[in-house]
Amino acid sequence: MADPYIQAHSNQAGIATIEFFHPQSNALTIKMLHQLAHEIHHAGSTGTQVIVLRSGGEKSFCAGASFDELAAVSNPGEGEAFFSGFAHVLNAMRTCGKLIIARVHGKCTGGGVGLAAAADYAIANTTAEIRLSELSIGLGPFVVGPAIERKIGTGPFGHLAIDAAMWRSADWAKRKGLYAEVHDNNANMDESIDRLAGTIAHSSPDALFALKKMLWAGTENWGSLLEERAAISGRLAAGDATRAAIARFKSKH
Repeated sequence: MADPYIQAHSNQAGIATIEFFHPQSNALTIKMLHQLAHEIHHAGSTGTQVIVLRSGGEKSFCAGASFDELAAVSNPGEGEAFFSGFAHVLNAMRTCGKLIIARVHGKCTGGGVGLAAAADYAIANTTAEIRLSELSIGLGPFVVGPAIERKIGTGPFGHLAIDAAMWRSADWAKRKGLYAEVHDNNANMDESIDRLAGTIAHSSPDALFALKKMLWAGTENWGSLLEERAAISGRLAAGDATRAAIARFKSKH
């Protein structure tokens, strides 16, 4: 079984690619979250013009939070520290100053939906179903909620958050605005990503920066807001009901 990793590289055209992988459906550990935020910040501070965010493997884009680490949370402070990792990644995506394209190639759950929503342009294939499963284990999509609600609106976000057991199709996600494009296969998806990244890489850096700033107008309070949401999630994660629900989930998988 391959080890988890975060890999980043840039090419001479000004395109940075950041890839994450975990053998458990690309679940994100706190270490991976901090590394991911660091790589996004770094790419945003270099001569990179555009960032492509993708994951390894074949079946899942991202399963959200690592259930092993969630199960190990024993107090609210530990829970807040874990969920702050997601806050740091979303804020890195928001503030890096470079446009981010997300490549969503398979099932997308919880925090993974947050990553897709925080990207400036998400390109997916038809396998990229989405689900916010947090409520089913005694949590809620509190940290990623602002990014998802901003992208698809309060109504559709509420539908995802409340019906935590239901998968929504890639077509549903496209119609709601989460995905900009949905392709029938990986080859077409990657061709579209390469085309768009290449076009952006040849655009004016000043215009790109101004566009990024305009697209994210009104989110200036997210530095504190997402940390407050992480504290809510942390308290819930340490509660008996949530710990029992996570244990039941782990016993079935």
